[in-house]
Amino acid sequence: MTRDVSELGEIRKIIHIDMDAFYASVEQRDNPELRGVPIAVGHAEGRGVVAAASYEARRFGVRSAMPSMRAAKICPGLVFVKPRFDVYKKVSAAMHEIFHEYTDIVEPISLDEAFLDVTVNKAGEPMAVNIAREIKSKIRERLGLTASAGVSYNKFLAKIASDYRKPDGLCTIHPSQALDFIRRIPVEDFWGVGPVTAARMHALGIWNGEQLAACSAELLSHEFGKSGRIFYQFARGIDNRPVEPLWTRKSVGCEITLQEDLVTVGEIKQVISDLAEELVWRIGRSVFRGCTLTLKLKFSDFSQCSRSHTAPHAYQNKDLIAQAAVRLLALAPVVGRQVRLVGLSVSMPEHGSSSRTVYDPRQLEFDFENGYD
Repeated sequence: MTRDVSELGEIRKIIHIDMDAFYASVEQRDNPELRGVPIAVGHAEGRGVVAAASYEARRFGVRSAMPSMRAAKICPGLVFVKPRFDVYKKVSAAMHEIFHEYTDIVEPISLDEAFLDVTVNKAGEPMAVNIAREIKSKIRERLGLTASAGVSYNKFLAKIASDYRKPDGLCTIHPSQALDFIRRIPVEDFWGVGPVTAARMHALGIWNGEQLAACSAELLSHEFGKSGRIFYQFARGIDNRPVEPLWTRKSVGCEITLQEDLVTVGEIKQVISDLAEELVWRIGRSVFRGCTLTLKLKFSDFSQCSRSHTAPHAYQNKDLIAQAAVRLLALAPVVGRQVRLVGLSVSMPEHGSSSRTVYDPRQLEFDFENGYD
């Protein structure tokens, strides 16, 4: 049965734009010999990881953050291309110029995706889906690339919608369709649900949005902490976060919960080396420069500790990160303890990095029946 969420209060028109296989698509655009070829942006040598994979490579199961050696094994003929972040940044800037032709309420998430609030827009266009369609067209014409767009009344649903028909997709989730749409999607599609959280939900018998919505706020909060309250609201189509153009990334990090606890320093060092690879990829993707490196450890008794060091330079090299993290490990109380989680992050942005345009976001009500899609 179709239900409506209009009674939830203020309704916005939100667009989520997500470039399709961004780094890989830029490389294929600039080098015709790579078109139609499975490519991975990243370093093939050593302990490199895939920063991005073309759709030709994805058909073989190649994914971002996958070790390069594994990617090469599962995809015969895979071509590795070294990343050119300076080029990606320029393309991203041109993409944002297109966004600002319609609204200044733009929240960048990374180089290749952003939220736009077009409730009130420069074009005076009442149909949010028309703006999304025009943006996609301009990205194709001016940049020679494709993007997928999601349109809905909040950020959670707009992001789900942009993933729904990739690549080169356009999907609208109307308030009258939202709850039925959410009911059908797997929990893995919910914002903030990674493999570990999904496995915990499955253990509780929660596999889709309908089963998630049947859970009480108390149960979800008990099982997932603060995230449980967010999952409770998402399952009901509620996400009141505004699109925030004034936004500064304060840190970039990654962590892993081990299937088996680590018991030796050597094992922890190996995990640190692997995390350093992924952290460098995330730093590059986020265009972030931070001088403080933090090592986080969680033990088998669920207690945790962290050790940090601030350097006179930004942490961007995987070897320097790994070496510094090992020095931090020597300061942590790991002897005789079992480690179940290891995390690395960089923080304290250098002056002027990751800054965002300041704008006074307006949040107005409007009638979905007259101009949403």
